[in-house]
Amino acid sequence: MTQYNNTESVTQISNRYFQMRDEIRQLVVGNDELIEMIVIAILSEGHILIEGGVPGTAKTTLAKTSAILLGCEFHRFQSSFDSQPADIIGIQFWNADKKMFELKKGGPIFTNILLVDEINRLPPKTQSAFIEALSEAQATIDGTEYPLPYPFFTIATQNPMEFEGTFPLIEAQKDRFMFSINATHLSGEDEFEIIRRERDGMLNWKTFAKAMSPLFTREGILNDVKYVKRIHVGEEILSYIRDIIIATREHADISLGSSSRGSIALIRGGAGQRRHWRTETMLSLMM
Repeated sequence: MTQYNNTESVTQISNRYFQMRDEIRQLVVGNDELIEMIVIAILSEGHILIEGGVPGTAKTTLAKTSAILLGCEFHRFQSSFDSQPADIIGIQFWNADKKMFELKKGGPIFTNILLVDEINRLPPKTQSAFIEALSEAQATIDGTEYPLPYPFFTIATQNPMEFEGTFPLIEAQKDRFMFSINATHLSGEDEFEIIRRERDGMLNWKTFAKAMSPLFTREGILNDVKYVKRIHVGEEILSYIRDIIIATREHADISLGSSSRGSIALIRGGAGQRRHWRTETMLSLMM
């Protein structure tokens, strides 16, 4: 287990990321960009939306593997058109013995890493149950606020292949995701690697999961997040971020420019990544 102290450096955080990436690569082929985004988003307290959710691209396996390596709890929610907000956040129920209402945290939202499959299958009323959680890390049930576990990180996918039983994501929902990434099929070389690993019996999730041990801890993640927040960003970078955001609002080809959350995402995500990591641009935060 990695030990944490007050002298943690960005380089040490980066090294743990590379350890995590190499561990995941033993089971998951490709998806290096998504692996990197997961770490950056967690350090930046953001969330990820996977659009163009091509099936069979190891999204669930990647999320579960990341949860183990991060030392976090994992839940998955499969969206459907008849899902209700209570299915996500839970309910208050009457305890006849105690003669009082008690919270039943039946919703999967009370976890560290949440995978929401096909979020666009949720009707707008149910989608709104995620808004408070994504922006404030809390859920309100019958007027009472309940904090979510820390860290709280969501990966949501969309189903672009079907139109029946789906609903466009409301803008308030989309605005709360730090990253948006398009999932695509693997390259021919990566597809061959999948086939080879299956032949050699190297794709057994249960065997792989038993051999893994956490590289991070929840306390360590909190320390890393605090460290990233202390990284100095110069005035010229702040001005550059401002110019990018204003440009999205004034450009004729963009119907709806970035909100101020885009500015916050750029500054947080920029501090959360290292120059030698493979992220090519932070502009995708607003696209």
